[in-house]
Amino acid sequence: SSGINAEYGVVEKAHKATIWGVRHLPQNRDIYMTLGGNGSICLWKYNYPKERTKLDSNGVEMGVAGTVEQIQNVVLGTQPISGFDWSPDKEGLCVCSGFDQTIRICIVTRLKSL
Repeated sequence: SSGINAEYGVVEKAHKATIWGVRHLPQNRDIYMTLGGNGSICLWKYNYPKERTKLDSNGVEMGVAGTVEQIQNVVLGTQPISGFDWSPDKEGLCVCSGFDQTIRICIVTRLKSL
């Protein structure tokens, strides 16, 4: 489930388990990957709001939260994904590790079209 919570901003249910980490794509800060305790990784995109600020009931300017969109998710194993990093040189190239004692090299394609 997703929505906007007045106190916390944007709320999105990402994994059906604990989120172990998040890493932003170095080439585009609006794209990021979350790491799930159920062995999954989810790719997300942050979308900026049309207006970045608005006036509250007292006429004081306040920030407006954008939205997040889940682009892709994949289950890589049955154990938590505990480590992840993007390549600073090759967009979409990444590495992750999990409690199952494996290291995986992954390639995320079509990032420029997001």
